[in-house]
This record gives sequence, structure tokens and C-alpha cells, in this order.
Amino acid sequence: MTDKIIVPEDSAVTPADLFHQGMNFTSYDLLGVHGGADENGYVYTFRVWAPNAVSVTLNSDFTDWKNGLPLKKESDKGLWSVRVETAESLEGKFYKYAVTGKNGITHLKADPYAFKSETCLKTASIVKTVSGHQWNDGEWLKKRSATVCPKQRGFKPKVNHYYSAPFNIYEVHLGSWRTVDGKSTADGEHYLNYREIADKLAPYVSDMGFTHIELMPVMEHPFDGSWGYQVCGYYAPTSRFGDPDDFRYLIEKMHKLGIGVLLDWVPAHFPKDEHGLYEFDGEPLYEYTGKRTELSDWDTRYFDVGRPEVQSFLISNALYWIREFHIDGLRVDAVAPMLYLDCEGDPETWKQNGTHNPDAVAFFRKLNTAVTAEFPDVLMIAEESTEWPMVTGSAAEGGLGFSFKWNMGWANDALEYIRTDPIARKYKHSKLTFPLMYAFSENYILPLSHDDVVHGKKSLVDKCFGEYDDKFACMRTLLMYQMTLPGKKMMFMGTEFAQFREWDYRSELEWFMIDYPRHIEMQRFVRAVNRFYQDNPELWEIDDTWDGFEWIDADAADMNVISYRRRDKKGHEIIVVLNFAPVVREKFSVRVPKMGRYEEIFTSDRYEFGGKNRMNEEAVRTRTVVGEDGVKQSVVDINLPALTGIILRKQQAN
Repeated sequence: MTDKIIVPEDSAVTPADLFHQGMNFTSYDLLGVHGGADENGYVYTFRVWAPNAVSVTLNSDFTDWKNGLPLKKESDKGLWSVRVETAESLEGKFYKYAVTGKNGITHLKADPYAFKSETCLKTASIVKTVSGHQWNDGEWLKKRSATVCPKQRGFKPKVNHYYSAPFNIYEVHLGSWRTVDGKSTADGEHYLNYREIADKLAPYVSDMGFTHIELMPVMEHPFDGSWGYQVCGYYAPTSRFGDPDDFRYLIEKMHKLGIGVLLDWVPAHFPKDEHGLYEFDGEPLYEYTGKRTELSDWDTRYFDVGRPEVQSFLISNALYWIREFHIDGLRVDAVAPMLYLDCEGDPETWKQNGTHNPDAVAFFRKLNTAVTAEFPDVLMIAEESTEWPMVTGSAAEGGLGFSFKWNMGWANDALEYIRTDPIARKYKHSKLTFPLMYAFSENYILPLSHDDVVHGKKSLVDKCFGEYDDKFACMRTLLMYQMTLPGKKMMFMGTEFAQFREWDYRSELEWFMIDYPRHIEMQRFVRAVNRFYQDNPELWEIDDTWDGFEWIDADAADMNVISYRRRDKKGHEIIVVLNFAPVVREKFSVRVPKMGRYEEIFTSDRYEFGGKNRMNEEAVRTRTVVGEDGVKQSVVDINLPALTGIILRKQQAN
């Protein structure tokens, strides 16, 4: 597939040595199946790692699944291989390894390095050595490469320009965004092909004003209900939606419309399916042994990330998706359970009862250093839910080396606030303001993710307290809050048109809802606020320091109002005022930085968004007041509608 590790012919270090040292970051070129046509027909080499096995055979449909071809052990470190010469191509053929452990029991195992696999409870690996896809996204990759800022050199990773750029993610589950004729996929059918999805999804995401999509795991997984987070085929895009080249088409389609593609990636754990990595050679191999073997909350096994061969497997896998599929970033799932040795139950107890896992710390630094060294323009995003320090700090300086971290504390606080009766919101006011106490300690993404709209948690609009119209108005104000705070943004699919039902992985999103006024109006609002966000550098150019943010009033708890200023690198400012009370506040005074006239440039209360069109249509002039400290201040008096967010800007003098 690729050849990034070059070992001189006279070198004593081989790719196999590097694999066992945890330093072969193209281990998928060593293991798995490779080959193709030669002058006498076709030659393939099948290679697998199984150090505890007493025998391994290749069983396949080209051996009638009966008389397996025995693999030969190459060394005492556990690599087994067989060379297959055939008159016909094996491309598309099905195979497994029959691995016999020391206990004499044989299990049929899928190839951990297979580039294609069966799906939906069918478990064979499929020979896939040839890609027919001709990439045509050079313009996108050139643009992506230009985002890297060279100001940090030496041992420090280069800094990605995304820190000071608009970054707004649409999170997607491919199996339920759209289906064939809107039918359920509960029977394992009615999935759209990657190409069909691409042709619908790419223009939609572009039109809605998102900059990236994030795909929930596409690596092959046997059970739909895991949402892709229990992976058996780490190197194979799921066959539910087509061939690997079909998936390449989807990515290229996104790139051609200026949309980056992020993948969810799961290096923490894997399921206990018999055909998978679970006790691969008859005993724990990819997983830890002893107390830490099981992640009981999910009935899965932890990867032994301290084992060199597992490091080669996982780091190669991360780079595989970037090299071979032109992925623009990985969102690394379940970072916290890897970092803490005792992470069962309530995460709040981990810091008290748990101890740190040095293997995971070293692994993340190694992973992120390897990715950044080869692809400094690719993002590594941590889903990490604790107060672990320096998650996005440089690995060379003691951090974990991630580009961004999900701010799950912000999401929990914001959602608790909007669920609260406005009468009692003054007692929850710190839920709006406290996230700014730590907003610049990491490079954050503010996520409203799939985890927030499942398992009885209700959809986002249904979480909002109040009667029908109040729910929509409150949700618009919440999204204004998200889009105007420091930090990058993420929204789960269906939220943009306020789907009322919780997300169901077996069912298509309820697209029929946009035939109803409030839902098409919410979709218009999200499109408009996304575009406003992209068009105004004040909202994204300085997301990592107080230079880009200043409170105007963080303490108006009794009114359920907050206000603040956002600033770009040129000193331009906008003023954000958010009213989370179902009460209109006429002639509401807002402190402004300079004298002059201020105009309303955005409001969530427009008719086309489902609001009541109570706007400040004329620019308002400042007046001078004396504050409690005796200092003169400039203020403007505006009409602040109920459950509304508005944005003001000072008019330029003619």
C-alpha cells in the first residue's frame, strides 16, 4: 500500500525488528496479505502475529475452507507466514486464520490487518491488495498543508493554523443519516453506498456552513448497536456501505467542496467477538493480562498499549487512515479510561481512586509525535473527560500532544442550564460562566454530540425547558452561546433541524420534520449562524487566550443574561448579549468599549428563524453613565427579546 519505512539492504534492522520494537509505523505493509501478478501468475504472502500459537493455517474459499494451508513460523517472536502461488487472482476472496493455542483449542480468526472484511455478523476477511482510486484532491491537500504555521521549530511540533481559523464540525453516523427510501437498517439492509451518501452529504454540509464532518467509527464492526465503537477490523472501512474505494470517493467528494474529514478512532479497547483480536492466539495478546484486562462497563478488552507490537499496530493504523484515505484528523475515543488504571463507574472518582497508566501516557506521546512528524497539518483530537493536565500540550514539554480536546464539562454545564426552569436559572448561572475559568487551559472543541441525545437524555430541543415555542427559542439562544464562545464547535446530525426524537442508529433522521415550520426555521437559523461564524474572525481568530474574550457582565444571574465581547487580531470587536429568560427586556443597558453608534448585526429572533422579529432596526447611540466605582462608562440601550441572542458592532465613521 505504501512504503514509509525504508530499511537499507545491508541493514541489520528489518521491518520485523521494528515491528517488535514498537517502531514500525507501516506494519500493515509487513503483516496481512500482500502480492499480486508476476510473470507466472499471482503470488501472495499472508503473514500474522501469533507468538503463543502452536500452529496457524490459512483457511479460505480458495481452499474450500477444508484443507487449510499451514503457515510457517518465521521466528521465536511469533510471526507466521505462507506464500501462495496461484494462476488466478485472489482479489475478493474470503479467508481466516485457524489459530491453535497451547491449550489445543483452535479458533478461526479474521486477519487483524485485512484491508477489507465481511460485515454485519459475517466475519471473514477479504483479500484486497489493489486500489483503483486515482486521487484528485491535491488542491485540498495543498490548502491543508498551507495551514501549518512554522513559528515553532526544533523539538516542538509545528502549530496548526486551525487554532486561529473557523472550525465547525458536523458529526455523522453514516448508517442513519440517510437510508434507502428512509427504511430501517435493523435487518442489516437498506444502507446507502458511500458514493450515494457522499453525493448527498457533501453538498448539504457545505450549504449548511460546516467546515468539517466527523464520522463515527467506520472501521469494520460486527454489531450496529456499538455505533462503530467496538471494532474488529481496524484497517477495513465497513463493507456496510461499500468498498474501500467507495469510501475514498466520499472523502474526495468532501475535499472538493472544501470540507475536511475527521474519523473517530478507538485505541482504548476492542470487543470479545471470537473472530476478532480477543485472545488472538489462545491467550491475551493485544490486550492486557491481569486486573486491567477487562473494561467491564462495555464488556470489552483494553489494548495493552505498553506492548511494542500493539504500539506498531495502533500507530500504523492511525497513519494508515491518513496516508491511504487522506483523512484530515482523528478524534481519539475514550482517552480517559486509558489514562486512569481505575476508571470503572463514576468518572469523578477516577482522580481519587485511580492511578495513572504510564503506558497510556507514553503511547499518546509516541502516537501524536509520529503523526505530527509526518503530517503536521492533520489534527489529533482527544475525547478526554477529566482534568488531566496538558492534553493539548506539546509532548516534548510533558503534554500528551493532541491538537484539540473535547470540552465535555462545558457541554454538561450548558445542558444542565437549559433543562432548568428559568425561574431557577439564577441558581445555575455559574453553569454559563464557570467554563471561562478554564477555557484557555487547553485547545478546546465545544461538542454537542451523539452522546447527548441517546439513552433517555432527550434530543437537544426537547431538553430545553418550556412550552413548544419556548423550546425552540431557548435552543437558538444555546447555539448562539456555543457559536460565540472561545473554542471550536461541533454539532450532531439532526440537531440542525431540531429533531424531537432521540437519535436511533437503526432509523434515518426524521427529515420529514423540515416540512414543519419550526424545524425548517431552525435549519435556516443554523445555516445562518454557521455562516456568520465563518465570516467574522472575532469569533475564531483568538480562541486560546483572554485577548479574544472579555466579559461585559457575567453576574446578571437574576435576569438570566450574560454579555461579552469577542475580538480578532486586528482589534475589531463584536458584542454578544444572551437572554435565557422568557422575559422581554426593553431599554436594556449594555456597556460598550467606545462611544459612537452600535448596530445589531445578528439576532436569533428573526421571523425566518422562528422568532418574533423584535429587532433593533436602527443603530443606537451611546450614552455616558457613571459606574459604581465612579468611572464614566459608555452604554447603549437596546431592546432584548425573550430567549434571544443578539450581536452588536460599532458602526464605522463615514
